[in-house]
Amino acid sequence: MLSTALRTLRARWVTFVGSFVALSTGVALIAVMGLVLASSADAPDRGPERFAAAPVVVKGMDTLRVSTPNGVRTRALAQPRTVPEELVARLRTLGTVVEDRSFPVRVRGGGRGGDGPDDLVGHPWSTAAFAPYELVAGRAPKAADEVAVSGDWARPGTRIRTYDGTVRVVGVVKAGGAEQHAGAAPDPSPAFENAVFHTDARAAELSPRSVQLVVTGADTAAVREAVREAVREAVRETAPASDGVQVLTGDARRYADADPDRDREAITAMNALFGTAGGVTGFVSVFVVASTFAFAVARRRREFGLLRTAGATPGQLRRMVVSEALLIGVLASAAGCVLGSYGAPRLAAWAVDERLAPRWFTLGDHTWPYWTAFWTGLLVALSGALAASWRAGRTGPVEALREAAVDSGTMTWGRRLFGGGLLLTAVVLPVLALVDDPGDLLHRKTYISRPMLLITAVALLAPVLVRPMARLIAWAPARLPGATGMLVRENAVAGVRRTAAVAAPVLVMVALTGSLSGAVATLHEAKAAEVRARTTADFVVTAPRGAGFDEGTLRRLRDVPGTEVSVTSSSAVYVLEDGVALVGSEARAAEPGPLTRTARLPLVAGDARDLDDDSIIVNEEWERHTVGQRVDVWLGDGTRKSLRIAAVMPTGTGDNGVYVTPRNAPKAYADRVDVHLTSADAHAHADADVGAGAVTAAPVELRDAVRESGGKVFTAGQWVRATYPESDRTTRTGFVLVLGIALLYTGISLVNTVAMAASGRVRDLAVLRLAGATRWQVLRMVGAEALTVVVVGGVLGLLVAAFNLLGMWSALRLLSVRTSVEMPWAALGATAGACALLAVASSVMAAALVMRRRAVE
Repeated sequence: MLSTALRTLRARWVTFVGSFVALSTGVALIAVMGLVLASSADAPDRGPERFAAAPVVVKGMDTLRVSTPNGVRTRALAQPRTVPEELVARLRTLGTVVEDRSFPVRVRGGGRGGDGPDDLVGHPWSTAAFAPYELVAGRAPKAADEVAVSGDWARPGTRIRTYDGTVRVVGVVKAGGAEQHAGAAPDPSPAFENAVFHTDARAAELSPRSVQLVVTGADTAAVREAVREAVREAVRETAPASDGVQVLTGDARRYADADPDRDREAITAMNALFGTAGGVTGFVSVFVVASTFAFAVARRRREFGLLRTAGATPGQLRRMVVSEALLIGVLASAAGCVLGSYGAPRLAAWAVDERLAPRWFTLGDHTWPYWTAFWTGLLVALSGALAASWRAGRTGPVEALREAAVDSGTMTWGRRLFGGGLLLTAVVLPVLALVDDPGDLLHRKTYISRPMLLITAVALLAPVLVRPMARLIAWAPARLPGATGMLVRENAVAGVRRTAAVAAPVLVMVALTGSLSGAVATLHEAKAAEVRARTTADFVVTAPRGAGFDEGTLRRLRDVPGTEVSVTSSSAVYVLEDGVALVGSEARAAEPGPLTRTARLPLVAGDARDLDDDSIIVNEEWERHTVGQRVDVWLGDGTRKSLRIAAVMPTGTGDNGVYVTPRNAPKAYADRVDVHLTSADAHAHADADVGAGAVTAAPVELRDAVRESGGKVFTAGQWVRATYPESDRTTRTGFVLVLGIALLYTGISLVNTVAMAASGRVRDLAVLRLAGATRWQVLRMVGAEALTVVVVGGVLGLLVAAFNLLGMWSALRLLSVRTSVEMPWAALGATAGACALLAVASSVMAAALVMRRRAVE
């Protein structure tokens, strides 16, 4: 039977090519995702940078460690502790101690077109030797207004206007040959920071706190013993100042760098991104390949009938279908692996260019992704063919004599049962989540995975759905003069298999676009709505990134007439839940009186005015959330304290956090000031300028108060828009990747399916030509029919997306968040338009090629 199939391949090469392209493309995508994930999974840790040449680094407590029955749980502290003075004095007896300081350098007009980059970081000059930095021009700074800089953005003699005064560049440094961990990734660009080195005295003025120091000329063992002795004395005196102090040597010195885990966090985020893309790709690949093979087998009904008439048994037909799938599967999977080997390096380079991956990231030498992709493609091909082979085996000899164009028996009992079960599951799971845990529907894994379940269910039930939907959509065109509209409707209704096969890729594209983009937009709008409802201030003043307001700036803000200000700082609290989980929550520290006059906290119990130094405001997500209960927490610097619950907020979108007083946020700097206007004239000023830019909208006094600190003044609405933009760059790029791959593949599938369908309509189009239809009339009818089928698939996809977004909206309502469903109409329109363009163009071109022969032939 296989030899017979091979001999007849010439007559159905379009079907063979369509199946081959669908499968090879799917395997290539799986291989690409597997290679990127495998390379990111074993990416090495970054070696030390700023202290690669330092012998010993002593770092204050920056990690909270709590013992539980299941082991030690850790969390990074929001406010790390400094190295105690007693310990510093002891270390000075062992060798030379160099205190390290890092602080943002804020330039006036910084960034592009300004005095320098917008990410400058200051250090004392004595720490430059530990990178090591080497002078390549000029000299070291000696006066308070002199600095040395890294990079090529400034030269000796350049003057830089900062918010701490104007400084003059007297030297330029370059990072030298820092040692690397044996397994560390190579860093082709040694400029890991834009450093500005001040004199040690000036750096101490600008940044009095030093959380770490370098000890030179001392024995490492002696340094460790000094730290251990300091800890033992602290324990005896019940003063935990020295508890948690770390001695860093070797590769551990990287923990003294700024954000030492940034590459690991980037790799983790990249794993999540490409894992999501891989999951979506796998789903789309399986979906498309299975539907392509099923449609290919369904088109051969008359061929199977002829073989049965010639004496072929059902088993022989099944073996023939499976053998063909095996042949196509092996060839296409091998070709897909080759394509994947070319595509993976380009995807990795794109990820680096888009800053989704560290700049040193490259593909490793892995082979298992190729094997996984190969066997997955082969398994999917065989599974799809095996399911279709049972239908082929049931083909009777009489099928060869049938000339009816109406598809019958398109829905088997197995397909009805499986599709109905998936549909019921896709509906019941969100309902159960709404009853049990509404917040689960807001998680990324949930709103990405659940649409796939519903898409599969609707696709399985498509033969039942497309017939009435096609009649409804084509009802109005069928009433127009001429036969085109009527033919379009009847062809779409009669060829249910063809209509369902072409509509399936459109369903996937529209449903994924609407569900994923709509979920992100809806969740984002919900977060912004929470902030808008919570903020009653007229203006919000924010400090520069990485810095806080000094006392002089805060005093000037408080002295602005006709205003009331609420100064808040960012911190964190940590709580041990269920005795085993150390959970961290973002905290805002504020005085309760001004807070209640500039904010409207969404409370479900208690009163925000009851907040004091012995209490805390929590949300319902906490294990303990009853007003009056006491809860043991660790503050942002690791201090343990028992606080009374003064009020409780709803869970919301998960960003409600907690509120404490400034006394319970030690060492947290004030980074935001909410301003409430108390005079009628000030209110009129704000109302008149609410649509203007942030600078012109604020009273002159507010702008003058923060001018020297580099702070920004926003109206409340402007601050919400600046804090919650439509989506950040990483999110946009990630969804471009996820949706772009899925849409590209389904677009190829759509063209394949349309071409396969057109090749089976030779007789239909010839009959129309013999009946008197012109070539252009036939092509218009084919294009209109393709457009109708695209509309059918688009409507089904829109219904799937609407159902998923309705579940998310319901969850937000149950979590006390009042927001609207954000349907991404622009993205949906672009997706549907692309589908229509592909379907109409490919169907018209395929029909034109078919009609090159004379109709009588």
